[in-house]
Amino acid sequence: MDEYFVDLNSDLGESYGAFTVGQDDLVMNYITSANIACGYHAGDHNVIQQSVKKATEKQVGIGAHPGFQDLHGFGRRMMQIDTDELYNLMVYQIGAIQAFAKLNNNNLQHVKPHGALYNMASKDKEMAQAIAQAVYDIDSNLILFGLAGGELVNMGRKVGLSVAEEVFADRTYQPDGTLTKRTEKDAIITDAEEAVYRVIRMVKDGKVEAMDGSDIPIQADTICVHGDSPKSLEFVSKLKEGLLDNGINIRRVGL
Repeated sequence: MDEYFVDLNSDLGESYGAFTVGQDDLVMNYITSANIACGYHAGDHNVIQQSVKKATEKQVGIGAHPGFQDLHGFGRRMMQIDTDELYNLMVYQIGAIQAFAKLNNNNLQHVKPHGALYNMASKDKEMAQAIAQAVYDIDSNLILFGLAGGELVNMGRKVGLSVAEEVFADRTYQPDGTLTKRTEKDAIITDAEEAVYRVIRMVKDGKVEAMDGSDIPIQADTICVHGDSPKSLEFVSKLKEGLLDNGINIRRVGL
């Protein structure tokens, strides 16, 4: 009998100052890896410390979630920067989470770029290479999360990193394997049962239905539920239940 294992992650630590985003404390009970905002697209020094501390207590893998320096746009607006600046952008943000992990007697497990940076690097080889090289140079033992089948995981492997191919429970896909743009209709999946069904297919069958109705191949090493979604808690709880009910074990990447 085949055994299935998958990591379950969420983008957390996206509150800052007087503003609260998501239901981090509750979501943390269901996931195995947390992607913690580094202060540029969201988060701040206090929230990073709180998030890392909570993840450590829950034995959830700690990941840096670096994005463009775009607080007003939540890091979801495309920006054009050269590869040297992108490299330094990564080092600066990853270093912040790494320091707080050390403060809590823990280690950084992975890096997952955020938002527009993530999507652009999934297609752009130069951006993907700059990100992957920065991660490798900081710590070659870090795991790089990237869109399944995208340039980011390809470049991660090329520079010598371990990678985790990521799929999304709450997003739809285009025929080329990219995510549907958030500005387009039906980009977001709001029905938890539909999300669970799609994820189980991705894990067990290695397929997902694209927006044109075709099935495309996909590798699911880790599953993301966006922490800023109003339904994040419902999604992650039903997803965990559905995975376990279908014989899919949930465990941290790298274990």
